[in-house]
Amino acid sequence: MSGIVGQNTLGGSGLIKSPEGGGAWNFIKKLTASGDSSLSFVDGTDDVVLDSTYKTYVFTFNNIHAADTSIFTFQANASGGSGFNETITSTMFRAYHIEGSGASGLGYQTSGDQAQGTSYNQIFFQHISTDNDSSGSGILHLFDPSNTTFVKNFIANTMHVNSTGSEGAIHSFSAGYFNTTSAITEIDFKMSSGNIDAGDICLYGISS
Repeated sequence: MSGIVGQNTLGGSGLIKSPEGGGAWNFIKKLTASGDSSLSFVDGTDDVVLDSTYKTYVFTFNNIHAADTSIFTFQANASGGSGFNETITSTMFRAYHIEGSGASGLGYQTSGDQAQGTSYNQIFFQHISTDNDSSGSGILHLFDPSNTTFVKNFIANTMHVNSTGSEGAIHSFSAGYFNTTSAITEIDFKMSSGNIDAGDICLYGISS
């Protein structure tokens, strides 16, 4: 047994522990933004691992703050590729609740998806507020990026404060696939316009 991730489940302590043989999060790399145009994770560069070592990789976003009112996005580059322009088919829906008006809703967002597009894919739906106390956080799963038989699936689950003037909670769900059987070796994050003013992105590999 290691730490509180143990071999029994639903013990008397109330903790839910993983069964024997359960996976573990292995920290790989943290990038901290400070007015950066983008943040990139490149396999084999600056201690980044994005290869067959793990079948599942997870990126966490902590208090991403935008310099301008813009949307947080990502793209990939496959091994042997020339730029962050892989073909993506994706889907997005979101739930929201605006703090001032109390308006709320849940629905599919066609402006957040792609159908065989090569643009950067939205992670947070709509814009992040630029207010000093506003930010966005969340998680992105990338599955088996080194596989050369199947396309590369991803799922994102995020929360951010809506754009200045209509602040509220926006819970975004995005999923899709990079339509390539080449290994994905690079992931890039950026705002749809302007810089990433602050926040950090951490990369983890999940042990089987």
